[in-house]
Amino acid sequence: MDITPFFKLMVDRGASDLFFSVGAPPNIKIEGVISPVGHAPLKPQQMAEIALSLMNDDQRKEFEATLELNMGLSISGVGRFRINLFRQRGDISMVVRYIKNKIPSIEQLNLPPILKSIVMELRGLILVVGATGSGKSTTLAAMIDYRNENQSGHILTIEDPIEFIHQHKKSIVDQREVGIDTMSYDNALINAMREAPDVILIGEIRERNAMKHAIAYAETGHLCISTLHANNANQAMDRVINFFPEDARKQILMDLSLNLRAIISMRLVPGLNNQRMVAVELLLNTPYISDLIEKGKIDDIKEAMERSTEQGMQTFDQALLKLYRDGLISKENAIKYADSKNNVGLQIRLNNSEDFDSQDDNLTIEGD
Repeated sequence: MDITPFFKLMVDRGASDLFFSVGAPPNIKIEGVISPVGHAPLKPQQMAEIALSLMNDDQRKEFEATLELNMGLSISGVGRFRINLFRQRGDISMVVRYIKNKIPSIEQLNLPPILKSIVMELRGLILVVGATGSGKSTTLAAMIDYRNENQSGHILTIEDPIEFIHQHKKSIVDQREVGIDTMSYDNALINAMREAPDVILIGEIRERNAMKHAIAYAETGHLCISTLHANNANQAMDRVINFFPEDARKQILMDLSLNLRAIISMRLVPGLNNQRMVAVELLLNTPYISDLIEKGKIDDIKEAMERSTEQGMQTFDQALLKLYRDGLISKENAIKYADSKNNVGLQIRLNNSEDFDSQDDNLTIEGD
C-alpha cells in the first residue's frame, strides 16, 4: 500500500496529523478535528507492511527491541514528517505529523512580542510547556529562527527527531538528530559543551539527567531552551523539582531561582473563525519570582503572575479573557479551557454587565 498520497493530502489540506490503526481507515486531523480518509479499515498485514516500508535496518531493530519508534521522514517534493510507531493490541499503529518547511514567525503565530527579547538573552533556562499538539515545537522553532536572524553565534539543537530545518543566517545552526547524528540524548548532551554553542536547544526534557544538563548549561553562560510536558507554569515547576530526590530539592530550587529566565505555557483553543487560537501563559523570573522559587513557595507564583502584567507576565485565565474580549473565542471555550473556571466565568459576567451599562448610558429617547 503506497501511503505517499496520504502525505500529499496532509500538505494540501493543511492537516497536522495522520492516524493509521488496524481496524479503522486512515484518519486525518485538521484544525483539531479528526475525520476518516476513505472507508476501508486497515488490516494487520497492511499496517505491518506500511511500517516496515518506512524504516531502515537499524530502525527495524530498534522497533523490534523496544516496540516503539520515533523517526523523521523527508519525501522529495512533498515535505518532512515526524512519525511515531507503536504497538497496540498486538498490532502496529502509526501517527504522522506534518512538519512545515517554512518556519512561522512569532508575529504569525500571534505570540506575545516579549518572546523576542526572551530568546535574545545571553544565558539562562527557557522552558516551553504544554500538552501534546499545543504548539510547543512550532513556538521553539519561531524563537530560534528569530535569534538566528538577529544575533550571530552558534545554535546547537539536539532533537528526536528534527522537526524544523533551520538555515544558517546570522548564526550557524547545527541540528543533531538522536539515532542518526548521535546515538542517544545522553551522548549528545555530554558532548554539547565541547561544540562551543551559544544556544543549546534540547528537544524535550524527559528525565532527571537531561534537566541536570540544561541547568548546567545555563549556569555556565549558555542559553538553554527546551520543552516539557506540563499544563502551566506551576505544574512545570513541580515537575522539574520532582525529577530530583528530596535531599536535592533545596539545591534545585536555588539553581532554578538563579538560572530560570521564563516558562512559556501553550494551550490551543477553538476560535470563532474555525481556527484554533493560542492562549499563552508567561512566567518571567523577576527578583520577586526568584525569591518565591528559592523559598519553595511554588503555590504563590500564580498570584504573583496575575499582579505582574505590567512586566509582561500573564496567566492562562488572563490570556483566555483577552481572547474572549477581542472576539476571538466563545465564552464557553474561555471557561472550558481556564484553570479557574469559576473565576473566568465571573470575569466574563462582570465584563458583559459593564458593556450593558455602557450601552444603556448611550440610549436616547425620542423627544428628549
